[in-house]
Amino acid sequence: MLKIAGAITRLNVWIARVAAWLIIPMFLLLMADVIMRYVVGSAEIWTAEFAQLIFGVYAVICGGYLLVERGHVNVDIIYGRFSRVAKAKVDLATSFLFFLFLGVLIWQSADMAWESAEKLERSSSIWNPHIWPVKLAIPIAGILLLLQGLVRIASDIRTVMGLENDPAIFGKQATDESSH
Repeated sequence: MLKIAGAITRLNVWIARVAAWLIIPMFLLLMADVIMRYVVGSAEIWTAEFAQLIFGVYAVICGGYLLVERGHVNVDIIYGRFSRVAKAKVDLATSFLFFLFLGVLIWQSADMAWESAEKLERSSSIWNPHIWPVKLAIPIAGILLLLQGLVRIASDIRTVMGLENDPAIFGKQATDESSH
């Protein structure tokens, strides 16, 4: 189990490191758009849309990494004051909501991505790029997040049992301190 958990965590970290490089083409495209708009008087049709497509992939594909780093938004008014073990118990008790959400997300997005890929869907803009690869990234990202969620469940169970969790295998761990 530890090898599988570590492999999932490493995969999500690796994907996030690769995806981080998407910032550079996004920046260059948006910078070219601004320069063209102010220097030439009009921007290219494709630059802003291409940056949006890249950002779409960037935004969804790093969800698993955010779970590794405990970077998702929490309502910490009460939860933040709990001990590490109490946080793990709350996470376990509410995990069905996480998995319910991901089940619907993966199911619906896979259906949408399949339909889009079948017809090689394109944007309705004048530039008309393929958008099916971006739609395909959504269920892939959902699966990566689901896998990291399973690792988090294992980590929470181990925490409740009083076992230590290696962050390299299970990701960043909750602490007894308040997050504020």
